Amino acid sequence: MRERITQLNAAGEMDRQIAKTLNDEGVRSARGKLFSYENIWLLRHRWGIPTAKINGVAANPPRSPDGTYSVQSAAAAIGVTAQTIFNYLAQGLVHGRQSTKGQPWQISLSSDQIDQLQRRLRRTRRSRKGAS
Repeated sequence: MRERITQLNAAGEMDRQIAKTLNDEGVRSARGKLFSYENIWLLRHRWGIPTAKINGVAANPPRSPDGTYSVQSAAAAIGVTAQTIFNYLAQGLVHGRQSTKGQPWQISLSSDQIDQLQRRLRRTRRSRKGAS
């Protein structure tokens, strides 16, 4: 079981995907039940298997080879917090993707978009100062 979870994790599968794969393969838990992502998370932590990352087991890069930004690097480029980037994603102000839930965001930003968001930020900050 440990070896199979390690293989699936090394292939980039997240806990939910690993549970589905094991269930599809007909593998059952020690009590004969289907696996859930919580079971896989617990086993990974118990066995010291790290979470799958888009960059293997290394830290996720600020920018991917395809030029997309991580949440943190997008925040740094624009001059906002990571939470603001999540808000921008939800509002559709920036566009990004995750290969699967739980994987890092890959955010597409052009220099024009960065400039536009920085101008928006300056206008918002100015209007807040004036309202005080």
